[in-house]
Amino acid sequence: MTDEQGYLKPKPGFATTAVHAGQNPDKWNGAVVPPVVMSTMYKQAPEGHKGYVYSRSANPMRDTLQECLAALEGAKYAFTFSSGQGATTSITSLLNKGDHLVSIDDVYGGTSRLMRENLPRHGIDVTFTDITDLDKLENAIQDNTKFILDVTDKWCGNTDTEKSHGCAENTSLKSTDKMPVANWYSSNDKRLTLVDIAATVQLVKKRGDIIVVVDNTFLTCYLQRPLDFGADIVMYSLTKYMNGHSDVVMGAAVLNRQEIADKLRIIQKCLTSHKGHEVSKRQTSGHSGVFSFRHTGGLKESRKLLSCFKVFILAESLGGYESLAEIPSIMTHKSVPPPQKAQLGITDSLVRFSIGLEDPEDLIADLENAFKETFNN
Repeated sequence: MTDEQGYLKPKPGFATTAVHAGQNPDKWNGAVVPPVVMSTMYKQAPEGHKGYVYSRSANPMRDTLQECLAALEGAKYAFTFSSGQGATTSITSLLNKGDHLVSIDDVYGGTSRLMRENLPRHGIDVTFTDITDLDKLENAIQDNTKFILDVTDKWCGNTDTEKSHGCAENTSLKSTDKMPVANWYSSNDKRLTLVDIAATVQLVKKRGDIIVVVDNTFLTCYLQRPLDFGADIVMYSLTKYMNGHSDVVMGAAVLNRQEIADKLRIIQKCLTSHKGHEVSKRQTSGHSGVFSFRHTGGLKESRKLLSCFKVFILAESLGGYESLAEIPSIMTHKSVPPPQKAQLGITDSLVRFSIGLEDPEDLIADLENAFKETFNN
């Protein structure tokens, strides 16, 4: 449906979704405004923990925002980042050495620098072209092209359409090239660029499974929803219109494809018997409060041990005022391949501790009680 001027009407219920999506007061003891959670880590359950682990990976505040963004965009997944450039960097990290990316030529300057200076150093080739011209876009696509980056409603360039691009027309930057930064800019008068997303997607998908990324910062999901037109990833600098108050720096990526989403989702040396003890004495003034040990059981006993603690908290991370315990093989080092775990000695019987500021007597008593309950000794 269109309005009186012929534009598409915003999706019904947009304002209601913006106010309520991702917000459930029942989750926060009835708090209508989502609370700010300051903790960097979260207590875990010994068996089958499925909640939050470490705030960098996920936390309640970020999940609230991401759920709202996904709902507004009509998407399945949303990821937020510390800035728009953080979102761009994370998205381009999906590329591998030998891949090729086609970018609209009047892309944001920070993104342009990333593509000109960083990506080629990692063996990723970049071509800048006028994506509004489908013939030029088709000519820019190569056999190893994996990404197409569009920017919708973007101001940049010269009013002369033949010389208006942020980079030279159909300019390719190879991973072996070392081009001066100045060579990739032209004059800075303004023009408005609007990419036909549906036409771009239709052309691109004929050439293979190329991921189409749209920077929708200028229009937001209120005025345009690129996923509705076939785009694979919608990218935002939330700092701009999406926040609207000039007091937040943040970025986001919103998408539907699960395989992409999945890719966008880390022994104490004070004992004289430790092989690093002499080196430690030569170059340190003491020891941290982190140590580990092995017991004679397996994963069952490790879980039992940690479930018996009253003072130690089962959580990842370290270095806080509270004492923590964890099983590296299924927590901090879960993603390490089994052969490497075996080589490093990260077995299911290895338990790591981070000592906090509690009374030593209480910690010792907690350890003794847990050992007795676990090993009946």
